[in-house]
Amino acid sequence: MASQRDTSTICVFDVDGTLTEPRLKIQPDMEEFLQKLKSKVDVALVGGSDLVKIEEQMQDPKSNESVTKKFNYVFSENGLVAYHNGEKVGQEDLLNYAGEEKLQKVINFAMKYMSDIKLPAKRGTFFEFRSSMINICPVGRSCSQKERLEFAAYDKEHKMREKFQTALREAFPDDGLVFAIGGQISIDVYPVGWDKTFCLKFIEKGNYKTIHFFGDKTDPGGNDHEIYSDPRTIGHKVANPKDTIKQVSELFFKD
Repeated sequence: MASQRDTSTICVFDVDGTLTEPRLKIQPDMEEFLQKLKSKVDVALVGGSDLVKIEEQMQDPKSNESVTKKFNYVFSENGLVAYHNGEKVGQEDLLNYAGEEKLQKVINFAMKYMSDIKLPAKRGTFFEFRSSMINICPVGRSCSQKERLEFAAYDKEHKMREKFQTALREAFPDDGLVFAIGGQISIDVYPVGWDKTFCLKFIEKGNYKTIHFFGDKTDPGGNDHEIYSDPRTIGHKVANPKDTIKQVSELFFKD
């Protein structure tokens, strides 16, 4: 007899590095696994990227169905743009919240800082102004996949983003802003409290008894850290998508 679906449990997944390799499309084995998991529990996605990028990564090539309709919840920009069963249920506005003057000071500081560093490559789109955050990218978001990987290797060796993050924190200690390392190539800037725990305000309305969170950037300073360590969640640190499948299988598919 088939086991009964557990409606009191939800699994919340980071996207980059957890369900997909950074900025790459979902693989067929993960697509199949998530569909299988949905037969057991509710499933939510929470990414720092905007919805367009999450759609690019998570959309099944065999279907044109929006990713917001495939999962119980989809949260882009850390949950500041929220969807429940395909319907938008929340959106915040960084510019209205923080104001032009404060944000421009951060951008000006970051521009000067990045102008003084030497990297394996610098391309275009060093800032992406999203509705709820500023994404700062030292290599430039228009870099190729090869250049992205070169930067990631350079950053791992030289801790470039960690040093940049420290400089931003020291320059703006009292501005109520968080500077979080996200993905392979960037730093996210957003108001205190606008991290991935923001999505929990929507999930809590579902009256779940258990909220599992899976992410790869869970160390302090990473953009999964706050939700991973939040007392409302059971946090799971994963190394990559294959590790995600392994850990989730151990929880829900032991038999």
